[in-house]
Amino acid sequence: QIAREIGDAARSVVEVADGAGVSWPTAHAAFVAHAETVLGNPAPVRVLGIDETRRGKPRWTRDTDSGRWVRTDPWDTGFVDLGGDQGLLGQVEGRTGAAVRQWLSEQSEEFRASITHVVIDPSAAYAAAVTSELLPNAELVVDHFHLVKLANDALTAVRRRVTFDTHGRRGRKHDPEWANRRRLLTARERLAPRAFAAMWNALIDNDPSCQILSAYIAKEELRQLLAAAGGRTDDAEIRTRLYRFYSWCADTNIPELHRLATTIETWWPAILAFLHTGLSNARTEGFNRLVKQVKRVACGFRNTENSRRRIRFHCTRAQRASTRFTTAQLPG
Repeated sequence: QIAREIGDAARSVVEVADGAGVSWPTAHAAFVAHAETVLGNPAPVRVLGIDETRRGKPRWTRDTDSGRWVRTDPWDTGFVDLGGDQGLLGQVEGRTGAAVRQWLSEQSEEFRASITHVVIDPSAAYAAAVTSELLPNAELVVDHFHLVKLANDALTAVRRRVTFDTHGRRGRKHDPEWANRRRLLTARERLAPRAFAAMWNALIDNDPSCQILSAYIAKEELRQLLAAAGGRTDDAEIRTRLYRFYSWCADTNIPELHRLATTIETWWPAILAFLHTGLSNARTEGFNRLVKQVKRVACGFRNTENSRRRIRFHCTRAQRASTRFTTAQLPG
């Protein structure tokens, strides 16, 4: 019962131990024994998702050799079964290519050979690890959410630069480019016609260079390209949308758009894989939320082994029990 309260209900060890009248080591040992019967080595998967989560706040530690203070930014890399129901397969310390290769090398050869697609954020370190000889049959896929975020970041950078060049200061609430900042980041189809017209006309009148609207159009062109995912659009239409995006960015004198187009060109094989398969890291991001929930319940972990055991147990779909209500317990 103590083990189920800690694992299935995701309660802290000290809370369950106090309620049962036992010590913390006794309650924790019960959970460890229960977790070992449930968690084992991951079974082969077809689609693997990789993403990082922050393990704690940045800290400053003194280097023993040089005596200088060094900032340590703790991160964990998680591996998720995107094609099945195994949930979080494991975690490893760090967010480097070496960390990913280390975890993959610890898995069986059958596990590595079964992976056909690996979905990641646009991370060069993760991409180098995935394209190594460890995964001979895997195709790299880039998550589209982060590509749209790159376009939004480029648009925001253009807006801030134009505002400072025009006014010599940061934007204020009476500046049209600042007042419409949220509309600029909103998808075109989600804007009401009146809101879109108000944003467009305000920026036309107050930005003679039209750089902000040019960046907005580039962002929407990229979104139209990514909307062709899942095999609903043929390759000819994909090439047409890609050319339209590239030509729009190339015809401008905006360095932020040139960098965005260069990034898309660099990651194009992985982007094309997304357009053909429609795979995304949405489930991985969902497990990141559960990871943070476990950390909040425990008020942080000092032991990384205990942390990974608790997190993986909670993020295994078969063991993540939902709250059950009887008819009498339902509100109303």
